[in-house]
Amino acid sequence: MITVVAGLMLLPLIPLQAGELIPPKSFKAYDTPNDGGESISLVWRASPSDSPEVDYVLHMANSPEGPWQEVMRVRSNTYYKNSALERFGFRKRNKDTHLLQIDPRRHFSSDKNRKALYYFKLAIARGEEFIPVEKVVSGRARGNWFNTAKLNNFIIMIAFSGVVLFFIIHARRNPKLFLRKISGLDAVDEALGRATEMGRPVLFVHGLTGMGSISTMASVNILSRIANRIAEYDAELKVVNNDPIVLSVSQEVVKEAYLEAGRPDAYNQDNVVMVASEQFPYVAAVGGIMTRERPAANFFMGYFYAESLILAETGASTGAIQIAGTDSYTQLPFFITTCDYTLMGEELYAASAYLSREPMLLGSLRAQDLGKAAIIVILFFGTALSSFGIGFISQVFRAF
Repeated sequence: MITVVAGLMLLPLIPLQAGELIPPKSFKAYDTPNDGGESISLVWRASPSDSPEVDYVLHMANSPEGPWQEVMRVRSNTYYKNSALERFGFRKRNKDTHLLQIDPRRHFSSDKNRKALYYFKLAIARGEEFIPVEKVVSGRARGNWFNTAKLNNFIIMIAFSGVVLFFIIHARRNPKLFLRKISGLDAVDEALGRATEMGRPVLFVHGLTGMGSISTMASVNILSRIANRIAEYDAELKVVNNDPIVLSVSQEVVKEAYLEAGRPDAYNQDNVVMVASEQFPYVAAVGGIMTRERPAANFFMGYFYAESLILAETGASTGAIQIAGTDSYTQLPFFITTCDYTLMGEELYAASAYLSREPMLLGSLRAQDLGKAAIIVILFFGTALSSFGIGFISQVFRAF
C-alpha cells in the first residue's frame, strides 16, 4: 500500500486543458419592444463555452465599414432572457438565450438622427483568446405606440369597468340591493334620534388631514348625510374643523343638506367653525366643547393621530353615543375601546353609499366587493399553483 501511494505521489502533475472556445450562434438585433425608442435588443444562443472565465464582447459602429468601438463586455454566464420575465415569460429556451439592451445614443451622442441604423459585432473571449462571430447585424430603435406588456392591465380595467356599470344599472332597477350590514351606520339614526329627544346637539369632528386626503373626502360625504337627517329631525349640529379649506367645504355641504331637507332657515353658519389649526390646541378646544355643551352624540370621522384617544375619552366621560370611522390602523384600537361603534378601514369609504342608497354609489360599492372576492380567490389558487412550480398567474396580474 505504501509503495503504491508513493508511486502515485511521484507521478508528474498534468495541467487540465481548457476547452476550445466555440462562438455563439443566431446573433440578432431588433428594436426593443414596448419602449419609447431608447434601445436596441441583441440576442444570441448561449455557447457551449459559457463559464465565469469567458466573456462576450460587443462592438458597435454607425456604418458597416466601421470604425468599430467596444461598448460592452459581460460574463458569458449572465444576461439571459429569463431575467426579463415581463417581456419574454417563463419559456424554457429563454434560459439558454442571452439578451443585451443597449442605448446607441449613449455611445454616439453626436448622432442626432433618432432613427439611425447601427451595426453590431459580437466576439467571445477568454484571456488572450478572442474569437469574433462572423455575422454582423444591424438594428434601429423606434418608439412604440402601445406597450403590450401592459395589455393585462388594460383588459382587467375594461372587465372591472364593465362589472361596475352592470351593478350600477342593477342598482337603479333594484334600489334595495343587498349590502353587508354595518352596525355603526345602522346606529346613526338611533344616535340622532336620541339627541333630538334630549334636546342636545350632535358634534361632528373631522380628522386632521386636508381635503387632499381620501378619508377627509369620505368624512365630508358622511357629514352631508348626517346634516340632512339633522335638518329633518330639527336638531342642532355642530361641526369643528382645523383646516380652513375643510371648513369652507363643510359649511357648503351642511348648507346644501339643509336646503335639500327643505329647512334652509334652520342652517346656522356659526355652528360650523374652525377651532384651531394645531393638533393639541384643536384637541383642547374640542374637549372644552364636549364638556360645556355635553352633546348627545359624537361622530369622529376622518384620519386621526395621537389625539384620537383624548377626544374619545372626553366624549365617553360625558355619556354621549360615539360613532367613529377612520382608515388609520394605528388609531383603530383606541376608537374600538372608547366608542360605541367604529367604522374600520374601507367601511368609512362605503358609508356614503350605505347611507344614501344612491344607485351609482351602490353599484360601485357592490362591484368593489366582487372585485375583492375575486382577488382573494385568485390569491388562493395562485399560491397553490406557485407551490407546484406553475407561475404564469403572477404574470397575468403583474403591474409592469
